Amino acid sequence: MTAAAEPSALELRVGHYYQMADTYRVGHEKVREFARAVQNYHPAHWDVAAAAELGYSGLVAPLTFTSAPAMACNQRMFESVVVGYDMYLQTEEVFEQHRPIVAGDELRIDVELSSVRRIGGRDLITVTNTFTDAAGERVHTLHTTVVGVTAEDVDQAIRPAIAGVMMHDVNMLGNDGSDAPYQKTKRPGGEARIAEAGTTRTPGTPSFDDLKVGDELPVHHARLSRGDLVNYAGVAGDANPLHWDEDIAKLAGQPDVIAHGMLTMGLGAGFASSWSGDPGAITRYAIRLSQPAVVSAAEGADIEYSGRIKSLDPAARTGVVIVGAKSGGRKIFGLATVTVRFR
Repeated sequence: MTAAAEPSALELRVGHYYQMADTYRVGHEKVREFARAVQNYHPAHWDVAAAAELGYSGLVAPLTFTSAPAMACNQRMFESVVVGYDMYLQTEEVFEQHRPIVAGDELRIDVELSSVRRIGGRDLITVTNTFTDAAGERVHTLHTTVVGVTAEDVDQAIRPAIAGVMMHDVNMLGNDGSDAPYQKTKRPGGEARIAEAGTTRTPGTPSFDDLKVGDELPVHHARLSRGDLVNYAGVAGDANPLHWDEDIAKLAGQPDVIAHGMLTMGLGAGFASSWSGDPGAITRYAIRLSQPAVVSAAEGADIEYSGRIKSLDPAARTGVVIVGAKSGGRKIFGLATVTVRFR
């Protein structure tokens, strides 16, 4: 009988938890700014009256909006808890929308190291963010999985190169320099109250009775330029130079600058919500990335989004839609699905 492998130092840190020091207030202009960055022009993100027609109390945040405050909150996790890597590559994301986030929401954000898995000689690290509103209800859960890349897998010239171009208060090189011993904190006990408004409101989507498995969504093309990448980096707080510095992208083994995975996901979410007619009707969006979208300075990038209904649930009046994304003749989504509530 083979003895079980001893857990690694990082695996022993699974469950490490902390909470954002202050609340995050969702503002009208931040919603519009983020919607513009992900090219999502659904009226509910821009016009208060249009949002009210769908039953919302304010502008609706795009589905992937939570990635922006999560980025800021997770920085501490990757500086002082998840350490020992030279770089992280995003591989999977799951957005669970318990109810849509709207302008005026005041959110408390929790951060937890929820999983470490070793696959193919590499560590897959999952960090979970939970967003709780002023009423104490969880409105959104976000699971981010990255691959930890160690020194032997990258050109060692990348570390000084990154240090030379990063913003003054951003540390992407791991340990924060503190000599304090590691101390694990865990999530306090108690049951979470999950918001139910996302499943009780009548959605502004097509009638369930008019849909069938295999129905295809109209193909949509999104264009990205280097300017779009720089804008998204500022709006979302993702300062990784892989998305704007050609030299660093090549040191990391990429052919050129690549689009943020979260940006391509945001474009995909907008594609799905535009088809559904109601951005708040998507309850789950899960994406596994397979290839990055390369964005050249001269030509930019074209991303083709497609979709088809995979399954329908008559009891819940919901459906699962498979979303495909291609750029430069390559699939950039390995598997992506959205779950939508229908009338």
